[in-house]
Formats: sequence, structure tokens, C-alpha cells
Amino acid sequence: MGEGRTAACLAVGSELMGDRRLDSNSLTVTRTLARYAIPVLEKRVVGDSVELVAAAIRELVARHDLVVITGGLGPTADDVTRDAVALAVGRPIAVDAEVEGWIRERYAELGRRMPEICSTMARVVEGSRPLRNRRGSAPGLLYEARGRLIAAFPGVPWEMEEMLERDLVAEVADWSGGAVRLSRTLLLGGVVESDTEDRIRHLYPRFGRENVTILASYGVLRLVLTADGDEAAARRRLQTMETAFREILGADVAGVDVDGLATVVLAALRRRGETLAAAESCTGGLLSARLTDVAGASEAYVGGVVTYSNRLKEELLGVPRDVLLAHGAVSAEVARAMAAGARQYLQADWAVGVTGIAGPGGGTADKPVGLVHWAVAGPGVLEDHRRVFMGDRGIVREWSANAALDTLRRLLNEDRR
Repeated sequence: MGEGRTAACLAVGSELMGDRRLDSNSLTVTRTLARYAIPVLEKRVVGDSVELVAAAIRELVARHDLVVITGGLGPTADDVTRDAVALAVGRPIAVDAEVEGWIRERYAELGRRMPEICSTMARVVEGSRPLRNRRGSAPGLLYEARGRLIAAFPGVPWEMEEMLERDLVAEVADWSGGAVRLSRTLLLGGVVESDTEDRIRHLYPRFGRENVTILASYGVLRLVLTADGDEAAARRRLQTMETAFREILGADVAGVDVDGLATVVLAALRRRGETLAAAESCTGGLLSARLTDVAGASEAYVGGVVTYSNRLKEELLGVPRDVLLAHGAVSAEVARAMAAGARQYLQADWAVGVTGIAGPGGGTADKPVGLVHWAVAGPGVLEDHRRVFMGDRGIVREWSANAALDTLRRLLNEDRR
């Protein structure tokens, strides 16, 4: 597989060292290289220092066949990647007239005159191959020496992605000798990581523990299965793996290679020709946001209401005042009334109601922080659930939205039409 070749990612930018920006490009690089069985074994983030970036390049090139650098290719003084590559490989750097022409053409396409400062982006490390940026202005570069490859791309994700596919894949595709690494992701709802591990661990010797990855996130779990070999063999093995894991996990599997539970729920509703509405309190519209994040959601999702106050629960959803007084806003009775009221008020086939205490305050001995009630109303169905979710306010809200979607998903599957 990839003749044992390995890769590393290096993100350049002082902004990535703070708490406001994250390196997401390495995820794209890792996913792309995995198709050719080239594992990314190291990831590093370095600030805008020529010396520090050059040192990182030298260290990583000494251990890996490929080093992919993202960021630091712009025209300003803090864009140090080109100089760092030149320093790391011991080669001079100078403006290349052809590359400068690329940049001027790009500005002309945008109806602008190129600022002279941008000529710094046309500096090319001697012995490297400059890479044209067709989605932006900053060129990238490839430098190969003694069988090791350095690739530098802009930090803007959509620019980087296009250059990665166009320029780097062509260089590394042959490394695998025709072998590929394919993956398949089973999305599970309503499960926790430890229980799932116990249920499936007996399959590890059969398929290899290294080919099974569990990614858990607040009420949803992704089970990533991988297989290596030529494409036909890898696909056959993946199908065998999926079948084996599905036999164990059963109805907990919500879908395969899907974005999330909202995608699954909306697809089920479209198949049935039915619609959905939402009534939210503690989730504050998060459930609706999850649904409307999915392209084409309007085919099945009619809308939702955020009834944070008791007054709106009464006036919009028809929750009886005596129910609110007797049981409180965070109760099974109110969740059921919210779901039923939303179904009627928004004229949908199905509706979800969610109410809870997201925290950090507001909890009592009887109703602690993290307590959430949710209910689903549908044709001949009115079902409620209760859980106390651990975590901060944001985490409780994430758990609540996923729990409600998973309950609806299971009901739609039970009542197949």
C-alpha cells in the first residue's frame, strides 16, 4: 500500500495558534491521500516565522515521503512559506516572469489592476515547479529532492482543494501501485461509544482493528470502515464488512455515507410524501437549523417555532396553562403538547417538541441541569422521551437535537409506507 510511503501536514499561520481559527485543510489532505493508501502520520501548526517553518519542513521531510504545507503564500510580510521552503532546501528564490503573468491575468479577470506588492507571490524557489491557482491569486509549488516531495498550497480551503486534486494527486497516484484505500461510514443514532465497542469488538480480528474507527459526537456515532487493495477487491471487502457490522448493530444504523440524522429523516419523509414541523424551547432553533442545513429540506420540512416562554407555548402551540402550572415547562406533558400543537398549528404530518434545562443555571433537585424532554407526534403516534445529558449548554443542546431526530427516524422506519 503506497509502498509504505507516509505523509505529514504543516499548516502555516500565526492566526492558527490562537483560539479563533482552526486548521481544517489537513482533514482534506488526509482524506485525499487516504484514497491512495498514503497515511498522514503527523500534523503540525507553526506561526509566521521563516526559521521555525523551515525547521519544521526539514524535520518532517526527514521522516516522511511527502510534506503538504498550507497557508503563508500571500503577498504580505507575514506570508513566509516560500522563503521557508527556500531556506529548508538551501535554494535561492527569485521572481519568475511567467508566474507574475499568471497573477496579473487573475487580477485582470476580476477587473482589477494587480497591486505591485503581489509580485512577491511570483517568487519561485529554484528547482521547484510553480502551481497556477485558478481559484485565487497565490500560486503554490512542488519541490522534489531525493525522492521526497514538498507541496505548498494556499490556505484558503476552496483554492487548496482544487490544486490538491489537480496537481498533487497526479504526483502521488502512482505511489500506490494501483492500490486504493476505500472507506464507508455507518451513521448510528441513539448509541454511545463504549456500548458500541463492546458489541462489535469480536469482529476486529476478522477485519483488523486498524480498519475500524469509531467517531462519537453527542448522540450520533460514525463507524468508519476501510479496506485496501485494488478497487474491485476493496469494494468487495467493504461490502462484506458493512454486512457483518449491520447484522450486529441492526436498527441503530441510520444510514451509510450520509451527513447526519437530519439528512436521513428528510429522505424518509420525502419517500413517504410527508412533512415535518418543529417546536423548540431549550434548543432555540438548533433542530430547525440542522434540518435546513440539508439541501432540498423544503420538500419535507415546513418550518418551526421557538417557544421559549410559557406564554408562547400557550398562544402558539395551545399548551394548556393548567398543564404548565401542574408539571412545569420542562416535563413530558409539555413536550407532548408542544409536538401535538406544532403538528396542528403548522399543518404537518409529523412534529417534534423539545423542552429542557440547558444550563448552566436553572436546575433543581427534581429537575437538574441537562434534563431534556422531547416528543414526536405523527399519524396515530404521540411518543415522549426523557434524558439527563451531561455537558455544557452547547453540548446539551446538541444532544437534544440529535436525540429528537433519532426518535423520529426510528418511528419513520417502524412505520414503513
